[in-house]
Amino acid sequence: MKFNGLGFYAGVVVVAVALDQWIKYMVETGMDMHVRVPVLPFLALFRTHNTGIAFSMFSDLGSVGLIAITLAVVGFVLWIAVRTDHGQRYARFGFALIIGGAIGNLIDRVWHGYVVDYVLFHLPNWSFAVFNLADAFISVGAALVVLEEFLIWRRSRKDGSPG
Repeated sequence: MKFNGLGFYAGVVVVAVALDQWIKYMVETGMDMHVRVPVLPFLALFRTHNTGIAFSMFSDLGSVGLIAITLAVVGFVLWIAVRTDHGQRYARFGFALIIGGAIGNLIDRVWHGYVVDYVLFHLPNWSFAVFNLADAFISVGAALVVLEEFLIWRRSRKDGSPG
């Protein structure tokens, strides 16, 4: 399988969705709600349900509105991804992670009416929003897209070409 082939990136999406859903199933069936399970001094498992998008934004739109937004975002990212140059491997991998993460959260929203979150980074007097693997895929994917753009910009500056 070629790294820049469509099959590879479709496989990344499938693996991301499958891994996300498997972990969420384990969390839903094996953890109590709102009970902190320490993993490291700054990391805990903490099962909760998110009725919004990142950081519970737009929860007042309801499941149908959020499903529509998610489908639009997935469609837009897919549209960009298929138009991305085959040599932009970081960006293409990033788009696959974004799509896989979005689909993982979409499945939750359609199936449950909420997204299962379970990762909590915290300090004694501060904690980050609870999130899940799909959210991490989306964030890492976005970072890879930005990294690719930065590398293209840097190469164009080195070559003296506009860009």
